[in-house]
Amino acid sequence: MTLDNLVHLAAMSGGILYLMALLLLIALAVSIERFWALSRMLGQGKSWVRALKSHKHLDHQAVDALVKRDPASPFAQVAAVALTHDMNDPLDHFNAQLDEAVMDQAPRTDRGLWALDTIVTLAPLLGLLGTIIGMFNTFSALSNPGAQTHAVTAGVGEALVATAAGLFIAIVGLITFNALNQRVRLVMHQLDRIKVILMNRMYPHYREGGVRPVVVAQGGQAVRPTVQPSNMLQQKMA
Repeated sequence: MTLDNLVHLAAMSGGILYLMALLLLIALAVSIERFWALSRMLGQGKSWVRALKSHKHLDHQAVDALVKRDPASPFAQVAAVALTHDMNDPLDHFNAQLDEAVMDQAPRTDRGLWALDTIVTLAPLLGLLGTIIGMFNTFSALSNPGAQTHAVTAGVGEALVATAAGLFIAIVGLITFNALNQRVRLVMHQLDRIKVILMNRMYPHYREGGVRPVVVAQGGQAVRPTVQPSNMLQQKMA
């Protein structure tokens, strides 16, 4: 198909094909950028989960070393909350602060996907509009004396190009949008895992004063001393 044919088809659609070409470029740009960014986040998340789970117990020094290694990642932003939190506060407070940090990263993960979602919905509608405009132009030729049937049918076929283009953009965009949404869910799942790992490996040991030592009682049986619950836990257990 030559450039002249493309220009003719765009004219038949009332210029709608030019707008659809712009939408296609935007969709491709958003898709490439998001695939790259989310793939990078997924790699960072796997590294963070692996590093955190390699410790039985986490202290401020271990978490601070991980944060300084990759301070710009969303996982570092969540882990940094543990560095500023007072571990003498209730567990619910720590959980709430981590939840807030995870939610703060949500707009960062799905940034730009609204544009792709809009293009998926808008492209078929624009294609239909371009076809309607092309049909108006085609059937107006019937009012001219000596109009030939093959010229009208050819015009109808050219008008349908706009609908086909809109459907093509929508199909490609929908597949890409769903694939990116899946990656966003995986990143958010990794953030939640890191939140739970931090709670399990940091908070209980601060509340209980560290790992309880093993004491050998009379008779040679190894036991651990009983740790009395804090006032808050006593109230919950009452």
